Amino acid sequence: MIKKYIFGNPFPTHATVENAEICNHKLPYFKTDENGNFTLNLDENDIVYGLGEQIRGINKRGWKYVSWCSDNPDHHEDTHSLYGAHNFIIVSGKELFGAFFDYPGRLTFDIGYTKTNEMSVHAERNNLAVYIITGENEKDITKQFRRLIGRSYIPPMWAFGYGQSRWGYQNEQDIRIVAEKYKEREIPLDSIYLDIDYMERYKDFTVDKNRFPDLEKLTADMKTQGIHLVPIIDAGVKIEEGYDVYEEGVKNNYFCKNENMEDFVGAVWPGRVHFPDFLNSDAREWFGGKYSALTELGIDGFWNDMNEPAIFYTDDRLADTLKKIDSLTSKNMGIDEYFIFTGMVAGLNGNVGDYDKFYHNVDGKMIKHSEVHNLYGMNMTRSAFEALQKIQPEKRTLFFSRASYIGAHRYGGVWQGDNKSWWSHILQSMQQLPALNMAGFLFTGADTGGFGCDTTEDLMLRWLQYSLFTPLFRNHSAAGTREQELYHFSTVEAMGEMIKIRYSLIPYLYSEFLKAALNDEMLFRPLSFDFANDEDSRNIEDQLLLGNELMITPIYKQNANGRYVYLPEEMMLVRMKKHDDFKTEILPKGHHYIPCKLNELIFFIRKDKAIAMCTPVDCTEKIDIGTAKLLGYQDCTYTLYKDDGISPDPKGSLEISVLKTVDI
Repeated sequence: MIKKYIFGNPFPTHATVENAEICNHKLPYFKTDENGNFTLNLDENDIVYGLGEQIRGINKRGWKYVSWCSDNPDHHEDTHSLYGAHNFIIVSGKELFGAFFDYPGRLTFDIGYTKTNEMSVHAERNNLAVYIITGENEKDITKQFRRLIGRSYIPPMWAFGYGQSRWGYQNEQDIRIVAEKYKEREIPLDSIYLDIDYMERYKDFTVDKNRFPDLEKLTADMKTQGIHLVPIIDAGVKIEEGYDVYEEGVKNNYFCKNENMEDFVGAVWPGRVHFPDFLNSDAREWFGGKYSALTELGIDGFWNDMNEPAIFYTDDRLADTLKKIDSLTSKNMGIDEYFIFTGMVAGLNGNVGDYDKFYHNVDGKMIKHSEVHNLYGMNMTRSAFEALQKIQPEKRTLFFSRASYIGAHRYGGVWQGDNKSWWSHILQSMQQLPALNMAGFLFTGADTGGFGCDTTEDLMLRWLQYSLFTPLFRNHSAAGTREQELYHFSTVEAMGEMIKIRYSLIPYLYSEFLKAALNDEMLFRPLSFDFANDEDSRNIEDQLLLGNELMITPIYKQNANGRYVYLPEEMMLVRMKKHDDFKTEILPKGHHYIPCKLNELIFFIRKDKAIAMCTPVDCTEKIDIGTAKLLGYQDCTYTLYKDDGISPDPKGSLEISVLKTVDI
């Protein structure tokens, strides 16, 4: 059951698509006040799930989280905000309920941080809607919420293939070399990503003709190999006379305004930019239409970035900072002056005060950006999604974004941001998956191998063994870091086998994704969602259920040649070096130490279940799901979902079949 409680005058976020009963009586569970504070006493054994893309564990107790979409590459334990704002939680323990705080501004969740046994939620303005959801269990509550917010985005099937990316592919030749090297090593590949280097001086919807003289031909050549090019689009529009996007935006008042009703100026990669007013429906339609400049060249996938929006600096803050720095240069800087200096420079990027300086035109009313900040990235992705439905209505387009709010899950996926090549970030990514799924984001994954810092061979191999289970499977790294295309490593053969295992699993992974999307379910779940009465399951933070048949147990520690695993029921251990080189073993319920060599993948099939697998191919378009066979327990079946992988509505081509177990 879902009930809606209204406080003040909430801004319409469009996070939900279904109506809920509006209640005028007191909000249950929480104590409230007129200052936007919501307080809940926590029982000793209560678990708090949710909040989507945040740091720390599956259980969110013990920290303060701030819903404020942030350009923050430092995913440390002391971080409070990342790129998304996903304000849905489930409290499980003495009481069982879900709560969605539909509020687009800064929202703080203090979950046992200030007071161990208290959760407090604070909205900067007491203008929000709170949805309370009750149900039989955590899965039921999540399913109700997912139905409330609408069906999750379903990408084309080719997006489930392996993708190679790097900030630093400078020209067409770099792209062709990547494709050639993967082909030489017989490693499957479905996409190569174009970071900001493909643009003319970082201008959206342009191509640098010196570096990429014929992007249309390059795109066509890649497609003959089954490879899709996926360019980046940033939020900021460069201020430059003669640049059509800039001039059209200025002429039609499509950019955000400052308090003087002039186009607001910030700075990101191109230098000084204006920001499209994505909360304005006309501006949204205009900007979305600009994607046609690239679809006309054969592009059928995009990733939206820097759309929190990121702001490196504003003119006035930069001028003030430089003035203060100049005053310091005449001094013999001691420790106090030094820290003032470094703090001022660091404080330019993403300064919270800058978001108070510009406004959106919403139905003729000027709304301060800081009050609706978390809706910006969502509406940028909405802009592209809705436009591409018109530009190429016959097929799905790949979309995923960095910034998001609940509701953005209908328009695209998200990747888990600019992580680091750290072992801990494998675990962090895994722990984010259930909460992202709860908020509707099914198409997601981390930058495999890590984006920042230098990866290592063993880290890359173990990360592949985790990421091959996530819908978005992209190897992405930053300029200046170690090159981490798989062919650079001595263990490339073992890495290639992991990619082939992924392709052999696509029939199962894609089938379970379709089920989760079409039936408003989760793809990844904590063990406790299925084994609620099992105390050990409620405390497991490094194992996940995948679909209805699998449990994944990644190795995320350096030099580890195995790990401890808890089985809440009897399961089949699968130990796999190649898609056709594996061993299985039935293990009883309980705690086990599972040895695992660096070149081995381990996962578990649940009791009396099986998964669909096929022979791997070099790209997804060659996969024949109809030839899939089952791996798992004998004398059982698997319900396989498949469609044509490209039509906008998968239901139109959906086929459901029942497979029976045979030896592969």
